[in-house]
Amino acid sequence: MHIMFVWGSLFMVLTGFALYGEGEGQGSWQYALFSQWLIPLFGDSQSVHSWHHLIMWFIVCFVLIHVYVAIREDKLSGQSILATIKTGWRTFKN
Repeated sequence: MHIMFVWGSLFMVLTGFALYGEGEGQGSWQYALFSQWLIPLFGDSQSVHSWHHLIMWFIVCFVLIHVYVAIREDKLSGQSILATIKTGWRTFKN
């Protein structure tokens, strides 16, 4: 969870600003703070773009799988995990 959401989100923000800064031009603050060092780190703009999209799809798939597994666990186990998240009260099913 930590790796996907914290580091994945940080990666998405940094690469997103780098790609945006490249479009804005060399005089923009986005280019000065992000594009100057991040795009050469990956090699070129297309590599940054590809990694940005790849990590986006990893996050989307991770969220979908996580929600599915949480719902499945709530239905199959004897605990009310999702209801506990919603209400704060823990109950057990028979």
